Amino acid sequence: MEVTIDVNSGFCFGVVFAIQMAEDELNQSGSLYCLGDIVHNNMEVERLEAKGLKIINHEQFAQLSNTKVLIRAHGEPPETYRTAIENNIELIDASCPVVLKLQNRIRNGYEHVGEGQIVVYGKEGHAEVNGLVGQTNGRAIIVESVDDLDKLDYSKPIQFFSQTTQPTEGFREMRAEIERRIAEAGGDNPLQLESNDTLCRQVSNREPQLREFASAHDVILFVAGKKSSNGWVLYNVCKEVNPQTYFVSSWDEVNLDWFETESRIGICGATSTPMWLMEEIASNLKSSEMQSITN
Repeated sequence: MEVTIDVNSGFCFGVVFAIQMAEDELNQSGSLYCLGDIVHNNMEVERLEAKGLKIINHEQFAQLSNTKVLIRAHGEPPETYRTAIENNIELIDASCPVVLKLQNRIRNGYEHVGEGQIVVYGKEGHAEVNGLVGQTNGRAIIVESVDDLDKLDYSKPIQFFSQTTQPTEGFREMRAEIERRIAEAGGDNPLQLESNDTLCRQVSNREPQLREFASAHDVILFVAGKKSSNGWVLYNVCKEVNPQTYFVSSWDEVNLDWFETESRIGICGATSTPMWLMEEIASNLKSSEMQSITN
């Protein structure tokens, strides 16, 4: 059995930055609130909770005062910052720079959109998307699939943005369909659609890398948290290339019946998957093989 970990998998720089800020504060004070899961990986969250990180929701956040709270890489809407000022909460802001740039672009677009529409291709209810919609006083239109494009008025200008972790091909398909519907509605104004490719390249570049990695192995273990939007997108990329791809969140979910003795096994993960977790699964897999041989 040959086990290889994808060197390109693991935390993106935004998550690395957020976790480092959390650990720096925990090492100093031993306790810190975090608004929402710091990363969509339950194993990493549990590791940090053991160090003193306390995960809270927005309702609990509004009840706090005179304390410190970490804002994770996903970013937050303006309302969160207003609450912090009112309640004398010191924010440790670990918002990803890519997300902050996107928030600024959407806010600027909303201020000049006039009778037009701000449209965000993303997952409704996702933390990053909530922060993006907050830049428009809740007026942005969220679209997750082609069916959602029925929400748009194609007689009015459209500014089209994307959640940073959406699939590249999905963004292109949605943009093409919007263009088709504008033309069908008789739109001939070249300014009718302003399309903004706001995908994170560190994420989107992993798609071709993962296709190559998945095709080079007999079995793929894709490691990610169940709540990771990016995880499910990248898992499906692997699954398309290699049907023997399995989604697991921890070693406990690995089924040894998936493997043959001579299998080339590849382990990879999402931008929210810690390297230590992939290494742990690889180590356990090799130990299981040795036990099988000795028995």
